[in-house]
Amino acid sequence: MKVVINECFGGFSVSDFVVEQLGLDSPYGANRVDERLITLIEEYGSEKCSGRCADLTVVEIPDNTTDWEISEYDGSETLIYVVDGKLYHW
Repeated sequence: MKVVINECFGGFSVSDFVVEQLGLDSPYGANRVDERLITLIEEYGSEKCSGRCADLTVVEIPDNTTDWEISEYDGSETLIYVVDGKLYHW
């Protein structure tokens, strides 16, 4: 499973390019697991797809993940997930 996170201080947002490509209402409303968003980031890179003060990265976690959430500190994000009852983070 692939999830998009922000790896820098500032906060999660997508660029105007992504807003236009996905038909979003705002740069803050993108779905983190949207295959179209993931494809755009993988094809065009973080620089073209990240919003202001963002550095978006596609993170892949195991398919047998039973739960996941994003922890954030000043906009910089960590993906925490559970596999076989154990916690992991990215």
